[in-house]
Amino acid sequence: METSKFFPIVETQDEGYQKTFKNCAELVPTLPRSKGWWLDELFQYQGFWMSSFPIRGSMLINDHFKPRPTDIIVATSPKCGTTWLRALVFSIINRAAFDFNDHPLRKLNPQELVLLFEGHIHKDGSTSFLDELPSPRLLSTHIPYSLFPKRMTDDTSACRFVYICRDPKDVLVSKWHFSNKLRPKEVPPLSLEEAFDLFCKGVSHYGPFWDHVLGYWKASVESPKKVLFLTYEDVKKEPLGCVRKVAEFLGVPFSQEEENRKTVEEIVKLCSFESLSNLDVNQSVAKRSERPVSNSDFFRKGEVGDWVNHLSPEMVEKMNQITEQKLQGIGFNFH
Repeated sequence: METSKFFPIVETQDEGYQKTFKNCAELVPTLPRSKGWWLDELFQYQGFWMSSFPIRGSMLINDHFKPRPTDIIVATSPKCGTTWLRALVFSIINRAAFDFNDHPLRKLNPQELVLLFEGHIHKDGSTSFLDELPSPRLLSTHIPYSLFPKRMTDDTSACRFVYICRDPKDVLVSKWHFSNKLRPKEVPPLSLEEAFDLFCKGVSHYGPFWDHVLGYWKASVESPKKVLFLTYEDVKKEPLGCVRKVAEFLGVPFSQEEENRKTVEEIVKLCSFESLSNLDVNQSVAKRSERPVSNSDFFRKGEVGDWVNHLSPEMVEKMNQITEQKLQGIGFNFH
């Protein structure tokens, strides 16, 4: 039984899981720490700031997860278009199984259709839940690329990652709004100035943001058949092209018949921010004990450039300087 003050209690009879739980419980208190964005603490683990639960999830993945050649991992830094990407990849992979007028996305939030990897690796105290998922397994993650085991990231593994990132100024604003939704009402809201300071220092969930982006970008350059790198801005500008690119990458390109039937357009329409955010299931404000956030909390504006309505010129200048410094010479930028 897991009893550390940093973790929820998880019953397990699996000796391997018990050992990982013990190792993690001993490790976390020794790590550098910082206050989080709501009431959680963040710990610096292998160069990234994470709360204790995904740290343990990462350790469980490294110690116990057995990848399959058909596994598809939808990866993002938080607030970079995670909900959209989950919906998109699910729709592409399952497009022959469902009618667009009676699609699972019309009844379920994308979070329920594409499960969070580092969360569900804990389920039932063993890998049995993930092991029983049918192929191709479609999982979502915020874990940095460098934290995955070599058996998932080297060229001998056929599992694939689809990654999306976003202008860090928009990420900051979106994360700030989202964090204040999660803070209890009796706790003062997090100020934008404080959020800006934390973000620029790299102290945000799975941050530093720029290091997260760099890890997946470099992997996409070195192993383009393993990692597909997208930006939210490109998706908003060229949605049809991006959908076709994802399908090609996953080995399920659209046939001429599907093109004639406007299947790509149907997927773009179904997965658009406007469509998803207006569905009844995604307007629900109900919260669950295991997830203190409602479906509606995952949708705000979905716009590119909303940062202009929030950040001062000084904030913009500093953020742009950090971004240019971090991404200098790699062949990619957000401009």
